[in-house]
Amino acid sequence: MCLILHARFYYLNGRMRSLVTRVHRRISNAHKVFWRFAGCVTGLALVAVNPAQAADGGIVGGSTASYSIAFSNSYAGSDFRKVMVRNWQEIAAQAQKDGLIREAPVVSANNSASEQAAHIQDMIVKGANAIVILAASDTALNGVIRDACNAGIVVVVMASLVTEPCVYTVDYNWSAMGRVEMDYIAGRLKGNGTLLEIRGIAGDATDKNISDGIRKAAGDYPGLKFAKTVYGNWTASVARKEVALALPSLPSIDAVATQGGDGYGAAMAFKAAGRPLPIIVMGNRQDELALWKQERDANGYETVSVSASPSVSQVGFWVAQQILAGKQVPKFVEVPLVRIDAKDLDTWLATMPVGGAANPPYSQASVAAMIDAAISNTAPPTPLPEVTKQ
Repeated sequence: MCLILHARFYYLNGRMRSLVTRVHRRISNAHKVFWRFAGCVTGLALVAVNPAQAADGGIVGGSTASYSIAFSNSYAGSDFRKVMVRNWQEIAAQAQKDGLIREAPVVSANNSASEQAAHIQDMIVKGANAIVILAASDTALNGVIRDACNAGIVVVVMASLVTEPCVYTVDYNWSAMGRVEMDYIAGRLKGNGTLLEIRGIAGDATDKNISDGIRKAAGDYPGLKFAKTVYGNWTASVARKEVALALPSLPSIDAVATQGGDGYGAAMAFKAAGRPLPIIVMGNRQDELALWKQERDANGYETVSVSASPSVSQVGFWVAQQILAGKQVPKFVEVPLVRIDAKDLDTWLATMPVGGAANPPYSQASVAAMIDAAISNTAPPTPLPEVTKQ
């Protein structure tokens, strides 16, 4: 019985790939049943689906060599997103070379939910086994995502949110980011000061979550007052323009709460206006960290930097691969934020290329550990100060 099931499974996997793609979830369930029977046959060199039986640091080694893992990116207009796409391409190329996947195409939309939905539909038609999505909208993609899930495709939503419940989510604790910013600012200002908030893209779920986290944490410090909020679209040029437009009507600003990618532009706006440089929370981009170092060396400027990392795309890739391999993965996997304090500034900046960002590499083993941390409800492993090629 075991040997018959074994033969049928690999026949389907090798000879009927298109059928496997369309009914992946049913086969996955049959696969689990197969492993229950496989114990009656000794000497089979097979890897069990149960993560507790994984041979290497939580990694499950079920064969995924014939599978396609596609990446649908909402847009690639910033340096951060460009590095994110390169990170995906590099880790996917290595995984393909190692015989772990068949292909891992990536397609970017122009910040258009309808365009992204069309891309995802095309991935379904082409037979993707898993689709990793950085979503342009938390609701507009629900229909096509549901189509993918109904077709047996594993869907992982990364560094963004959708309301369709069939997906796996790989994301950050954005409230924790707001807490880091407000605790640092309050400590430096002894709980009293006037603040400017720079948000991301209006209507984006991540923007709202970060801003909500900032405001919630600020509620613990009634002496901190927000004078103005502007939208910087997570880019230096837009942030510089919007802050410059706001400054003439603003009182003296003691600190700027940010979301990443906007710190350098904010600093340039303050300098152009002839205003003192306030505490600007940086977002781990190379231009921000270089400015921080320059100001520190010149006049002792101090701040902190915290943000997501472009290499989150690698986390999304490995989560999808491990689900396909048979690892039990919870619906939400938390990715650790990257925080850079003054003592680590030079180390992070030393190998960071112009236009880059703090970009810790995520291997298959480190993501398996991240998944296991989510299962056990413990903190995910903290990234070390090193960067991948950018």
